[in-house]
Amino acid sequence: MTADLPMAPSLVLASASTRRRDLLRQIGIDPDTIDPADIDERVRPRERPADHAVRLARAKAERVAARHRAALVLGADTVVACGRRILPKPESADAARACLALLSGRRHRVYGGVTVIAPDGRVGHRLVRTDVTFKRLDEAEIVAYLASGEWQGKAGGYAIQGRAAAFVRWLGGSYSNVVGLPLFETAGLLRGLGRAIG
Repeated sequence: MTADLPMAPSLVLASASTRRRDLLRQIGIDPDTIDPADIDERVRPRERPADHAVRLARAKAERVAARHRAALVLGADTVVACGRRILPKPESADAARACLALLSGRRHRVYGGVTVIAPDGRVGHRLVRTDVTFKRLDEAEIVAYLASGEWQGKAGGYAIQGRAAAFVRWLGGSYSNVVGLPLFETAGLLRGLGRAIG
């Protein structure tokens, strides 16, 4: 008679993002529970983009881990930045237009913060940076993109996995990080804290 193998802890995703769920499923991970953290995501005075991504990822994971003490909890945040300026998730077409105008013809950075908290209190963090260069956008391209509605709820006002892929002249680093979750680094964190991948 063989001894029963211990059950792996369940995985809770501290995010309502369908993009993050889809990315996890792409590498064979299906979260057992979705529990958005609902934290204050406002930028602190003089907070750098990378620090903002790390702080929010950790805050999301900690908030949700307090409700799921027997689970692995994954928190993540994505920040789009031009220089030290953090671009918003625009709530209006005018705000999205301002983001696109700023990104047009320029290189910007996308920071992905990831935190995983294990049931035994171990914590893993990763910060991933991807550099992205947009082509120079003309007025017709901006108008068409705004009309598509893809910008809604997206950091920096664009979705690289959608129509904005046609704007990307060059990308250096993790593509999945720009979509919403750096998969290589996330998989490594989960493996290290007891979650089998695939």
